[in-house]
Amino acid sequence: MKINFEKSNGLIPVIIQDDLTLQVLMLGYMNAEAFEKTKQEGKVTFFSRSKKRLWTKGETSQNYLWVKKIELDCDCDTLLIKASPAGPTCHTGSYSCFEEQSTKGFVYKLQDIINKRIEEKVNGSYTYQLYEKGINKVAQKVGEEAVEVVIEAKDNDDILFKNEAADLLYHYLILLKAKGFRLEDIEEVLFDRNH
Repeated sequence: MKINFEKSNGLIPVIIQDDLTLQVLMLGYMNAEAFEKTKQEGKVTFFSRSKKRLWTKGETSQNYLWVKKIELDCDCDTLLIKASPAGPTCHTGSYSCFEEQSTKGFVYKLQDIINKRIEEKVNGSYTYQLYEKGINKVAQKVGEEAVEVVIEAKDNDDILFKNEAADLLYHYLILLKAKGFRLEDIEEVLFDRNH
């Protein structure tokens, strides 16, 4: 990765994006030293223009931005960092510096919550209990939820329909986990069909 730090007097803009939801969290600036520290530690470090020093996001609050992927733009003078936020990103306590957390993309966070409950074998968790019953029970539950969606689709109660659709999606994510897949794998199939 050949970054052009000279173009803007040694600093480049860095866009931080939530790795799961793809919501933009903040904008900061890096010099070469901040970039190297970010790569080495896996936590986003900026060059603070007001403090005139390196500043690791979360160094006080512990709300680190854990690096998942770093992408360089076509002009080699701007970075996009996809990160997993350890808490609110904005100094105001908000999830993002641009707006409050959006519901768009939440299904990926839900997928991670489901996976965590299963992998950590959370006692008393409905998700874990269903998963432990095996693939047949999970698949049966998806079938039941699908039938309930069809029934509600024929009625005029939008709230019930949306709730049943949410139940179906939730159980579908458990089924994907039971089969060893993620939603991204299914998206890839759909993406390939569109090309």
